[in-house]
Amino acid sequence: MKRRDFLKNASVASVGAAAAASTAFPAPAIAQQRIDMAIVSTWPRDFPGLGTGAQRFAQRVSDLTEGRINVQYFAAGERVGAFDSFDEVASGNAQAYHAADYYWKGKHPAWAYFTAVPFGLTYTEINAWIRFMGGQQLWDQLAGDFGLKCLMCGNTGVQMGGWFNKEINTADDLKGLKMRIPGLGGDVLAKLGASPVSLPGGQIYENLISGAIDATEWVGPWNDQVMKFYEAAKYYYYPGMHEPGAMLSLGMNASWWGTLSKSDQLAIEAASSMENDVMMSEFNAKNGTSLTQLIKEQGVQLRKFSDEIYDSFGEASDEVFDEVRAHSDLASTVHDSFVAARADVGGWGNLAEVAYITQRNRVLGV
Repeated sequence: MKRRDFLKNASVASVGAAAAASTAFPAPAIAQQRIDMAIVSTWPRDFPGLGTGAQRFAQRVSDLTEGRINVQYFAAGERVGAFDSFDEVASGNAQAYHAADYYWKGKHPAWAYFTAVPFGLTYTEINAWIRFMGGQQLWDQLAGDFGLKCLMCGNTGVQMGGWFNKEINTADDLKGLKMRIPGLGGDVLAKLGASPVSLPGGQIYENLISGAIDATEWVGPWNDQVMKFYEAAKYYYYPGMHEPGAMLSLGMNASWWGTLSKSDQLAIEAASSMENDVMMSEFNAKNGTSLTQLIKEQGVQLRKFSDEIYDSFGEASDEVFDEVRAHSDLASTVHDSFVAARADVGGWGNLAEVAYITQRNRVLGV
């Protein structure tokens, strides 16, 4: 056989073999089925940080899967009310929510630990607990009881103590105060004689302006400036004991999650983990500038909670945690795991980050 004929015949055989091989693969290996993913959230549309972060996550899932996961995002009120997101997803009417899981503490107090609790974990500390110290496993156990699967999907960092229409000089000044503050932080304020109110973000301003509430916490300077709370309250207190590293959650219907391929689950996990980092970076980048504007342009008076007030927060927190632990074995287990992580990671952070930042800022006069 001539060399030219041999090469020609070999080429034809190769093409035929490739065609046969392509028809031998099952259809999903060539074109996977389109998957619908409706996401409901507790944030207003385009709200800086929280809302835009949730929308950014939704777009990232679509981009990572090249549109094969067909994501539809609904802001608060567009499909269901903000606080109806949990039931919408648990029932299977939507596939996922983006929210702060402490909103669901009425269903089980352990939910609060997976956003923030008084005297709790900072951003870096809660990441360590969730990823490497048993937090995710406990979260899976809690969420599984409600038909959900949850992942970290954002963080706001240490939050401010709140906006008040009067100075708070002693713990007695909190008595009788109507304050918007959710989670276990609200329970702490109740122990000190305040009346905590739970409101979604879109309803806070109108209630503060009307006088229906006397005070509110929200997030920090960047978000709070956008909300224009300074038009109703001029005293801005720090630091917030109630949310030292508020983690946001992607909560998914567990049955729907279980139908996904491993690669689709990894795509969602990657998008969620990325948003967890990106959101925190954005808050850090913008809070300082916004605080300066609030003080210099909007006439806000920055105040620091006294040690006496903080000690009162601590005593009230102990009472709240005793009640949480008494709720159930799971609540007690979550609390104990959380406290162990706080001691371990917090102890190291005190020797590392806290000590360094303190010395750096002393030397540089920051």
